[in-house]
Amino acid sequence: MKIAISSEGNYVSGHFGHCEGFSIYEVKEGNINKSFVENPGHKPGFLPVFLNDLGINTIISGGMGERAQELFAENSIEVVVGASGICDDLVNEYIKGNLKSTGSVCREHEHEGNCGE
Repeated sequence: MKIAISSEGNYVSGHFGHCEGFSIYEVKEGNINKSFVENPGHKPGFLPVFLNDLGINTIISGGMGERAQELFAENSIEVVVGASGICDDLVNEYIKGNLKSTGSVCREHEHEGNCGE
């Protein structure tokens, strides 16, 4: 399983599309390998395809627009939104089954950093 967390440093980003990059966690036989991929840019519809091409099964973010969530669903990638905190902690909570999506949709895209719900 491969999990991507939209991140700013060690913390989950408030807005998926404007994050610094993606902390990638590959979970295999109880081991977790972590890597980082820089955000190649916020272009409508691009990031869901980009992450799908990396083999991502789940994306975790603070906030995400409706269209991005739809594109992930079309590619059978689970979306967890409404997350906050340290990426390593979030991935461990997700693996334990303790991290659930709030289902929130970001509708404000004229700013960077967070969704300003």
